[in-house]
Amino acid sequence: MNTHVAERVRNLPLTPGVYLMKDSRGTIIYVGKAKQLKRRVQSYFHHAKSHSPKIAKLVAHIAELEYRNTDTEFEAFMLECRLIQELKPMYNRKMKNPLAYTYVAVRNKAGLRRMEVTETSEGDGESMYFGPYTASKHSVQRAIESIEECYHLACRQPLTGRACLNYSLGLCLGVCLGGEAVQEYERIMDRIVSLLQGSGSALFDEMEQSMQMAAESFEFEAAARWRDHIESVKFLLSKRKVIEFSAQNLSTVVYEYIDDAAIKLFLIRQHELLFSQKYALPADGHQRGLLAAEIRSRILQYFRIDSDPGKAMAQISREEIDQAQIIYNYLHGSGSCHLHIQQSWLKEMEQQELDEALDSFLPPISRENI
Repeated sequence: MNTHVAERVRNLPLTPGVYLMKDSRGTIIYVGKAKQLKRRVQSYFHHAKSHSPKIAKLVAHIAELEYRNTDTEFEAFMLECRLIQELKPMYNRKMKNPLAYTYVAVRNKAGLRRMEVTETSEGDGESMYFGPYTASKHSVQRAIESIEECYHLACRQPLTGRACLNYSLGLCLGVCLGGEAVQEYERIMDRIVSLLQGSGSALFDEMEQSMQMAAESFEFEAAARWRDHIESVKFLLSKRKVIEFSAQNLSTVVYEYIDDAAIKLFLIRQHELLFSQKYALPADGHQRGLLAAEIRSRILQYFRIDSDPGKAMAQISREEIDQAQIIYNYLHGSGSCHLHIQQSWLKEMEQQELDEALDSFLPPISRENI
């Protein structure tokens, strides 16, 4: 680390923000975000022996450092996402698999529907596709294999009338032999497809019942296997939720405490941040009313515009999925408070419902005055 970079690192604040690393030609080669800028950037230059080869190569090329403060970690995430999309830094591309989103395809092969993991949803027009899933191909593949193991679907040969190797290992229902096993196989596949479509939970309910029955019978190894299979199903469903969230045309108002005296307000539609502003916490009822009126005005300004009901999942770009995942994780895992604004509340005759919702949603009198 050169003297100039070392000085910059020493002077970084312990606040949320985004850091931009440049090479000797001034080209931005990496963009990152941090809850505490100083500690995060310092980690690149300490304990270098534990770094991966990609990180070590990045650090060797850092000749200049810039940063941008944000009020919250969420803003740092969103700013990082936007800058990566705009600047396309070399090391961000190297450290992220461009095929990070995967699909589960259900294809008809040798007379049976079979699940496959793929990196595209473009097919022959006859296959069914589910996803994309915001997880690695390997992780999705493991989840599919767990479901196949659970229901003994791992048959990979045509219906020849001869038992396959997996049948002898207890991994195949016997569809290779034909007969009633084929009907049972198709019945299970129907329920798997319904689960992946989000239109039926019979398969998941059955798995939970099997786990409970095994535990009540003191068959703990079997119960543990069922638990692992259930986690695989939950994994697929949870990854799909981000995509479903991105496809919805939600209008959401969010606030997060910056400290005991201020909040940061965000207005978000679908996967886009439309407005953000810092506000002092109200010290009395009058100030709380003024804050409610201000936020109400902003909601009507940004959310009353008519828009399309949302894109179909297949039309959502990977950049939009990145933004949606940040917003989804923020809303479901942070200390923020959020309220989904119903379109009916924005109509002239229905705005009393908006006022009532905001009154319940907005922060109480400043903590310092309680």
